[in-house]
Amino acid sequence: MLSSRLLIFAGLAISPALAQVPSAPTSPLTTAMSLRQHAPMRLHELLPDGKVTSENWSGYAVTGSSFTEASGSWKIPAVDCAKTPNAYAAFWVGIDGYSSTTVEQTGTLSYCEGITPAYYAWYEFYPAGSVEIPSVPVSPGNVMSATVTYSGSAFTTTITNETTGKSYSKTQAVAGANRSSAEWIAEAPCCTGKGGILPLADFKKVSFGEDYTNVSDTNYATDATISGPISEFGSSAHEITMVSSKGKDEAVPSALTADGTSFKVTWKSK
Repeated sequence: MLSSRLLIFAGLAISPALAQVPSAPTSPLTTAMSLRQHAPMRLHELLPDGKVTSENWSGYAVTGSSFTEASGSWKIPAVDCAKTPNAYAAFWVGIDGYSSTTVEQTGTLSYCEGITPAYYAWYEFYPAGSVEIPSVPVSPGNVMSATVTYSGSAFTTTITNETTGKSYSKTQAVAGANRSSAEWIAEAPCCTGKGGILPLADFKKVSFGEDYTNVSDTNYATDATISGPISEFGSSAHEITMVSSKGKDEAVPSALTADGTSFKVTWKSK
């Protein structure tokens, strides 16, 4: 079942509709950088051992039905802009996008404007554009936590800088959301002028989950039948390695820690 769903999604993910960048929302939070989108997973290959390679995601996803919550935490890594100028690395928690065409998500972006590093928090209800959150400034080393919840007919994204105490929430309905997965992801965002994936900034290593952040009950999800950490989803928990279009490793997740909550992703792009 998973294989067929992923193969269907692979065709969707490379379609022109998903490659386009919609106009940015008219929210006063929107900035020029908010045109960077955080799109559904672009499948590269489903491996025989059940692991997945993707051309834009690395981390973990869990699949199921009727997800109502995903929570996560991570430490913002610094980016090496001398090594990877004009490159981007996003870190986020979300619902949907693993094998569906919407993503409800919030996270941080570490990027290189030329050789100058910059960092900000954002939310996105894809396919709408991402929106920067200036009221939650972020810096390398900050511990972030985030939740995405569903209630009634709308999703609420909440992101908190645990280091500074600043927090922001946004609620919005999303047409066509399947609520079929939850994710904890390091990402090379979209889009180049031709709709391709942007270069991945050298972030060295990013740590997700309560074992590394001391934020309890993070890297947890709730669907129709399960509520717990990533490992609680058993064979419905999927390890994702980011690879180039030619299959070369770009960002590689570690195994989950013993309690099933936490992992690290290591940059391997060059």
